This record gives sequence, structure tokens and C-alpha cells, in this order.
Amino acid sequence: MSEEGGGGGGADPAQREVKPLIIVLERACLEVVKSKKGYELLTCNPGHLGLLKKMNRDYTNVRPDIVHQTLMTLLDSPLNKTGNLQVYIHTTKNVLIEVSPHLRIPRQFNRFCGLMVQLLHKLKIRAAGQSKTLLRVVKNPVTRHLPVGCRVIGTSVKGRLIDTHDLVPTLPMDQSVCFVYGAHASGPVEVDYVEEVCSFSSFPLSASVAVGKLVNAYERHLGIL
Repeated sequence: MSEEGGGGGGADPAQREVKPLIIVLERACLEVVKSKKGYELLTCNPGHLGLLKKMNRDYTNVRPDIVHQTLMTLLDSPLNKTGNLQVYIHTTKNVLIEVSPHLRIPRQFNRFCGLMVQLLHKLKIRAAGQSKTLLRVVKNPVTRHLPVGCRVIGTSVKGRLIDTHDLVPTLPMDQSVCFVYGAHASGPVEVDYVEEVCSFSSFPLSASVAVGKLVNAYERHLGIL
């Protein structure tokens, strides 16, 4: 069991049996469509509004930019760089994606879209000139990839309100814990594998801000600067 940390203190994570924090991004809109320009990732940008109208789709729910922003927050974090984070993405089309901690997300959104199109066609993305896999499509459901006994906590503004800095010290660092976040514009995430639901603010938060609060609390608790 971990000791309660604070202010960046605590034991060196390398000297402790710490299980990576698992994050699942649910309801991610990553969908490939064919347009006049070829295969593209569907977005709510003006160029796709006509296509969305033909598909009878609400453009406000077509937000792959949310996934992009949230992945940058997660993968850029010191928690990830120290090997203490594992990320999965579950799309609205029921595609489950495993994200390597070594992936560097493109800063530009259009390059991110191109990467996702490539992934959804090839089902795997390798590092250039290497055999290391950075992104891959894996079999559903997500629970088959969670360790036995993993505690699964959902997040929602309607959940039990708690400060992440109060919650994290109560979690066993030597046992797997998974947090589920919605990677969509609005509405609840209703999945049957969540055991409890927490809220980290009295206000609705973007997925990027919400995961940032949790990651920061983990980093503080583990003494990762």
C-alpha cells in the first residue's frame, strides 16, 4: 500500500510496486468517411457539414478534437513519461484502441486525423523504422484488458463529488485502478463495467481538464515532478 504524499514529496516511485493508472476514453468519435478528397476522419468542420446533413448526424456530437486534446494531456504528463499510465480509447463505432505510452501525439489536429485514418485502416501503427507498436486496435470488450480485481471508477458531474487530491491517497497503488472518461461533447457515459461514479468538480469539465486533475493528483501522491 502507498503512503500518503503531498507537495511533490513521498517515496521514489521506482522503489515502490506501483501499478499504472488505467484510463479509458469512452464514446470517442473516431470515424472514417469517404469524401471527394479521399478517406478522412469525420469532423464537425465546415467541410463536412454537408456530409453530416446527408448522414442525418448532429454535428455537435462529432468531436474527434476532444480525443486529440485529451490524449495530449495524458501522454505529455510526467505520470505517463515515468511509465505509470495506460490508455485505451473506445469509439462510438465499437472500436477499441490500445495506446502505447511511447506515442507522441501530433500537435496539429489535421495530422492527428490522418494518423487515426491510417490506424483504422491498418489496425496498427508502428514507430518509424522500428518494430515498436504505438497504436493498435484490440478485441472488445475493454474489460478483457483490465487486470483481475481492477477497480473501475466512472466520472461524471453527477457523480460523488470529491477532490482528486483526497481520493488518490485512498487508492491502492499496488493494485490496478481504472478511470473511465467520456470523450464526447455532452451527456453521461453509461457503461456496465463501472462500479462507482465520481465527480471532480461542481462544474462540468472538458475531458482534458478532468483527466488533468486526476493525473496531477497521482503525480503529487507519487512524488513525480
